[in-house]
Parts: sequence; C-alpha cells; structure tokens
Amino acid sequence: MKRKLDHGPDGRPFPSGKKHCKGNSYLSPSSLAQATPTTFGDLRLANGHSAQRRRVNSGPPPTGLQDWLLTFQTWSGPERLLALDELIDRCETSQVKHMMQVIEPQFQRDFISLLPKELALYVLTFLAPRDLLQAAQTCRYWRILAEDNLLWREKCREEGISDGVPYRRRESMCPDASFSPWKSVYIRQHRIETNWRMGDTREPMVLKGHDDHVITCLQFSGDLIVSGSDDNTLKVWSAITGKCLRTLTGHSGGVWCSQMAGATVISGSTDRTLRVWDAESGECVHALYGHTSTVRCMHLHGERVVSGSRDTTLRVWDVSTGRCEHVLAGHVAAVRCVQYDGRRVVSGGYDYMVKVWDPETEVCLHTLQGHTNRVYSLQFDGVFVVSGSLDTSIRVWDVETGGCVHTLTGHQSLTSGMELRDNILVSGNADSTVRVWDVRTGQCLHTLQGPNKHQSAVTCLQFCRGLVLSSSDDGTVKLWDLRTGAWLRDVVALQSRGSGGVVWRIRASDTRLVCAAGSRNGTEETKLLVLDFDLDDTKTDSDLK
Repeated sequence: MKRKLDHGPDGRPFPSGKKHCKGNSYLSPSSLAQATPTTFGDLRLANGHSAQRRRVNSGPPPTGLQDWLLTFQTWSGPERLLALDELIDRCETSQVKHMMQVIEPQFQRDFISLLPKELALYVLTFLAPRDLLQAAQTCRYWRILAEDNLLWREKCREEGISDGVPYRRRESMCPDASFSPWKSVYIRQHRIETNWRMGDTREPMVLKGHDDHVITCLQFSGDLIVSGSDDNTLKVWSAITGKCLRTLTGHSGGVWCSQMAGATVISGSTDRTLRVWDAESGECVHALYGHTSTVRCMHLHGERVVSGSRDTTLRVWDVSTGRCEHVLAGHVAAVRCVQYDGRRVVSGGYDYMVKVWDPETEVCLHTLQGHTNRVYSLQFDGVFVVSGSLDTSIRVWDVETGGCVHTLTGHQSLTSGMELRDNILVSGNADSTVRVWDVRTGQCLHTLQGPNKHQSAVTCLQFCRGLVLSSSDDGTVKLWDLRTGAWLRDVVALQSRGSGGVVWRIRASDTRLVCAAGSRNGTEETKLLVLDFDLDDTKTDSDLK
C-alpha cells in the first residue's frame, strides 16, 4: 500500500520530485548516510548559513593564516584536537566567547525539522512508544510527526495488537493538534494490561443467583454472561449492569455443560437432553433428544455442536434445525471431553481412550492408547491432540498418524483443564499447580508454584496477552506471567478462601474477568464476580509514562 504524505506540517505540498515511501519503510538507511555533513563548514551550509561569514573587524587576515590552515588540514584528528586545545589556552575570554557564539547555534538546530517528512518519520520509527510521547512535547512539528497514524500502527504491530476500537476523539486544548486512532488503540491496550497486572479496577460487580447451588458451567460473549447450574436452570446476565436479564428454564435435571456463540446458547443436562436457546429472548429454540444418559460435554463449531454422554456415544447436531446428523459409537465407558474443529471430532473417555473421528462417515480414524486411567481433558488445534488424565500424565498425539509424540510428566494428580495456543500448552492440575509446556518439544517451560501458589486443586484456567489466569478450590484467582512463570497477584480472593470458598469457573476477555464462586459448606454465597479492566475511554499520553 502506498503511503500518502502529500503535505508538510505547514499544509504546503512537498516539492515535486520527492518520492513517497511505501508501506512502513519510510526510507532506507543508506539515504541517511548521504546527507551527513563531514565538517563544521558543511554543517553550517546544511543549516542554511552563507559561506561568507561575518568578520569581527574590517582588517585584512593575518599573515600566514592560509599556510596555518593548510597545515591544520594535513594533521590527523588527534593532532587537530591537540592544536585546538593549545589554541584555546592562548585565547582571551572575548575570543572564546566568539567561538561559542559561532559554534553553539549549529548544534542547537532542530535536525528533525530540517529533514524531509519521510526521513523524519523513518528516524522516529526507532523510538520506543514512551520516547515518542516525550518527543511529541518538543514542539508542534514534532507532535505532528509523533502522532503519525501509520507510525503508531507499526508500534501496535510490534506489540501484537492487531485490532481494537480507538477512543472517540476528545476536545483538545490545541484545536489543530493531530489525532492518531492507532495511537489511541496502543494507549488503551497498554492501560488495560497495566490494570490487569497492577490491579487498577473498580470494585467487582456481584451477581447473585442460583441460590446455594453449584455453578457448573459458564459462558461469556460480548456483553452477555450465561451461567448454568445444578438447579436445572441457566441465567443470562448483563456484563455491563450486572442485572439478570432472564432465566432459561426447561431442563428437568442439572445443567452440566454449555456452549455459546453470539446470542445462541446450547446446554446439556442430566435429563439426557440438549437445548438450544436464544439468549436475547430467553426462548428455547430446540430440545435435542437422543442420548440415553447425562450429557457431560459438548463443543460448538459453526452451526454444529458435538455432544458426549455417559451413554458412551457422541452425537453431532445441526443447531439451526435441531436435527441429529450423526452418532459416533465406539467408547465403552462415559465420554468425558470432546473437541471439534469442523472437520474431525476428538473424544476422551472413562475407558482410558482418546478417539479421533470423521463425523461425516461416523468412522473412528484412530484410537489413541496409552493412558492408564480416565481421560478428563482435551485440546485439539488441527495438528496435535493433547489429552489429560487421572493417571497424572499429559499426552501429545499426532492427529494424522495417531502416534504419541510426547508424554508430559510432572503433575502429581488429575489434569482437569488445559488450554493450547500455537505451541504453548497451559495445564491446571488437582495437585494445585499450573504448568506451561511447549508441545513441539515436550519441554516444561514453567511450573507456576512457589510461596504464592494455589493451596488446593486448580479448577479452571485461561491464558492470553502473555498472562495466565487460574482459579482454585482455595477460593482465589491468581495471575501469572506466561513468559517468566512469575506470580503477579491474586486477582480474586474470597472472604472464605481457605475455609470452604471455591472459584468454580472463570471466563475472561481482554477487558473483563467473570468468576463463578461459592462454597460446598455454606461459607460463601453462590455468585458471579465481574471485574472490568477497561476503566474508562479517555486515557491520555501520561498512561505510558
């Protein structure tokens, strides 16, 4: 894409013949070297001064001056410095003052303002965002350059910020100040991450419902939160106001699993059915019958949801019609976890097996054998299948060959939850630890433990933006640095932590965290906690300083 830089800061067009830059490469480094002055005289000419300098008097030059200058030019750099030192020592104060008056202005010139805009922008690409903000305080022209939108788009790209909603433009004290939407995106994302790491948030919203029942599943999409419970209901909440918008009733048994896409919610229950709901209206769109025991797990992809049941089968359903399209039979015990990428289904069961299916033909492509106890958790990215088991191990499988690529050991108990992104796997375990792995090498990169580790089983986890969130039976939600493995802080700590309080489930977006909490002994009310890390939309440059 051609970069259009048609006008300078004064609004006048650049002279014809100047070539505009393409993309983010403002100018090649070789062009910089061609413009570098070699002597002080060259610098004076570059700064617009005449070669004819003002004489201090009208008399003729002293005899022998030209010979001395020619001799000076033949000396090396160190020899010239020595000669200048000797010369200064022999000068009177008025003569040294004259030297200063001639020399100082040349080095106080604003070199950026002397450069073509493309070249000035190229120089600024080497500055860190904090330094760009400092540079913007220098003068109006520097501010215009430092607000360049494509310059800030590049800074966002360097930080992995690919999209975002810029702030609305605020009234400025300087009406003619330029405005960069990408700069506002960068500042907002920086502030949000700082709030996550440092704890600058409002008091959590507390959403009370489901009486004293357990919240078994939790979904969060846009501004809607959906909680499912063993009280047979699901509740739809506003993430903005905290109000319960509606209660979804229809199941005759506890809700054990759910999925959500936009306003469509699918739930599975001990009553052996799945239900498809419209979260906006609260209407049950379809009731899906077919399983003969508890629906324990499901995974939604597009218009299809795959459900796994204690009846040992999986079923593929069309969400829009409510029709069961395929039945996958082959497990000999309850199906506990399932993943579906639109092409293949992967399931894990209490029969110690992991199976890879072609849902269209209902054929089991691979049975992945190796675990010696129940399989409780799965991740699948189209290349690797990762399974967590009660046998304490995590296994990484090649989905094409069905071969076990790595066996990840180190956990001491059941791996209840995992998340896989690119080659990084984060696993949460009943041994109270969280581990970070590289699935390509099989190496454990970090064990998230230490003095601030969880004191009981890890119940749920998520990771994004270089951060790991983990919840636990100990009543806390902890924040960790993914890169270093360091504990950052406790984001949530229930009053009854350590004495019965539990955080069952967590769901997070870039700006919000939703926690489902309660207790098994009556020490903590069942509730949802909503934390907002995007405090307001009027951040300023000072947020980066």
